[in-house]
Amino acid sequence: MTSLSVEMLAADAVEPITSAGHAQLGIAVLAGIAVIVLLITKFKLHAFLALTIGSLALGAFAGAPIDKAIVSFTKGLGDTVAGVGVLIALGAILGKLLADSGGADQIVDTILAKAGGRSMPWAMVLIASVIGLPLFFEVGIVLLIPVVLIVAKRGNYSLMRIGIPALAGLSVMHGLIPPHPGPLVAIDAVDANLGITLALGVLVAIPTVIIAGPVFSKYAARWVDVSAPEKMLPQRPSEDLEKRPGFGVTVATVLLPVVMMLAKALVDIIVDNPEHTVQRVFDVVGSPLIALLAAVLVGMFTLGRAAGFTKDRLSTTVEKSLAPIAGVLMIVGAGGGFKQTLIDSGVGQMVLEISKDWSIPALLLAWLIAVVIRLATGSATVATISAAGLVAPLAADMSDVHTALLVLAIGAGSLFFSHVNDAGFWLVKEYFGLSVGQTIKTWSVMETIISVVAGGLVLLLSLVI
Repeated sequence: MTSLSVEMLAADAVEPITSAGHAQLGIAVLAGIAVIVLLITKFKLHAFLALTIGSLALGAFAGAPIDKAIVSFTKGLGDTVAGVGVLIALGAILGKLLADSGGADQIVDTILAKAGGRSMPWAMVLIASVIGLPLFFEVGIVLLIPVVLIVAKRGNYSLMRIGIPALAGLSVMHGLIPPHPGPLVAIDAVDANLGITLALGVLVAIPTVIIAGPVFSKYAARWVDVSAPEKMLPQRPSEDLEKRPGFGVTVATVLLPVVMMLAKALVDIIVDNPEHTVQRVFDVVGSPLIALLAAVLVGMFTLGRAAGFTKDRLSTTVEKSLAPIAGVLMIVGAGGGFKQTLIDSGVGQMVLEISKDWSIPALLLAWLIAVVIRLATGSATVATISAAGLVAPLAADMSDVHTALLVLAIGAGSLFFSHVNDAGFWLVKEYFGLSVGQTIKTWSVMETIISVVAGGLVLLLSLVI
């Protein structure tokens, strides 16, 4: 992955584009974030425009010449898109193939056929976690909602007992596990090892999703006892298909990039010699670009062709998968520009210097910063990008493991208490037919549990490894 090294980030911070003192820089950060928050929440401006304007405002408040602020922003945007843009696009293609081929429905139907009674919430969290690996959160919700509603209705379950585990599975994947945009950008910003981050992310994700999903759903179902709304039962994608791919091959295709990236991380640990032939081979095979590209190419046959797709249909599927992510790419890119403006203004170095005098651990500081930005903007991705830019210099003296944990701490903080300024909040509310109060008691509390549990596990891991 193309990435700025931590050394380069630190070097940039030594010669900032402004000579402002800590007080002025602190005010500039607050003012820049305030501009972004107001533009997104009050004026309903698209996050890409808000981040662009907020970056320039940050530079201006910090006393930087506007031309240098523009250069910092465009450099950060370009570096970020170069680093993660292709990966986001490949992830979107794989997700679209999974959905349109009926592969996702095949996973759902196979697991549900073997589950029942008390095991159903566990089946739902398993389904959501597997399907959530290659899918964006919003796409995963749209794909899983029909299943949640059908299962709740036919099995006479409380909607929350089935829905919360599914939402937890999707949300944890979105916040902690690459190739989702947030974790990828944080990995890029702090120069973390993707394979180690992925391995530790899975380790943190499993207990987190169990607590926030099946366990919490028992209480959520008591607090909000509602049934599935009839009007929200849409058609499933595979109902128009004559055939669809098998369960085993579908799961194997989805997990292929994960296995390839984890294999690289394992070889890096065992061999630990960059010049060794085996490690060099796995460095290529397990790189995110090759792993996701391989999964997409394999998926065209195991998913697309298995569903009877012609070459034209496959081409159309790929084309349709890319259009919806244009906004995501621009937001991620602008977030990278904001991050670089923070660094070049000397804010990252300021955080590094101030934190030396604090007793607060770096991982907890990263989690808290992400929490504050998440609460203010409502966007997990914006929170991740901004927090990563602020704490990137803290990673300079960290080991690979602790740098990966820094990424996970940021990701965990970015999920804290989704409320009315988060698009996901309204998506869940409308699909499940809930009131604002009911959505807060279920969805918002679930997100907070994910954030706190994952953050706690990250801190615990930092003490033992």
